[in-house]
Amino acid sequence: MDNRLFFSATQRNRDFIGDVLSRIIKKNGLILEIGSGSGEHAVVFQKRFPEIIWQTSDPDLMHRKSIISWIEYEELNKKMPQPLDLDVEKVPWQLPLKLANSLQGIVCINMIHVAHWNCTIELFKGARKLLKEGQFLILYGPFKIGNKHISQSNYFFDNSIKMKNDLWGIRNLEEVSDEAKNNGFCQENIIRMPANNFSLIYKKVSC
Repeated sequence: MDNRLFFSATQRNRDFIGDVLSRIIKKNGLILEIGSGSGEHAVVFQKRFPEIIWQTSDPDLMHRKSIISWIEYEELNKKMPQPLDLDVEKVPWQLPLKLANSLQGIVCINMIHVAHWNCTIELFKGARKLLKEGQFLILYGPFKIGNKHISQSNYFFDNSIKMKNDLWGIRNLEEVSDEAKNNGFCQENIIRMPANNFSLIYKKVSC
């Protein structure tokens, strides 16, 4: 059964995110993606970086079914593991030992603005426990700067997602980075991306 979901944002941003990842990913090991959604990003990145293993995860069953269908559609079954049922708030994260031992970094795309703030807190806490010094956590999505939107479109988008859930919303970059610092991460880079988004790169090192 074809359970593939199609998210339009993936088509627009996948190449740009891939370009950022190409500067950071090493040619070995495993990347854990938190909140993989439809799975469209995952299969694109697995094909772009064939030397690594892209491990998807999502707490939503419909999303996991979509991920499985995308893996099958792209004939990546022999390369990519099945998606993990991982909810950042359910601690400790239940991860296979093999995954933890070969992990080189964590990627989280377009998640924290469609989840309540505690998910961001638990994301950093979980990453702190899982990652070794020098390994990375990358966040991609829209952010406010100085608690102000950087564009009118982001302002309208923020209002639209808050109408769905008033605990959601575009996060303030400084608050996210403070949470990162509280968990032993340094902000290595902030990269301005198309469509008023950012890639935030954090590394687990002594600041």
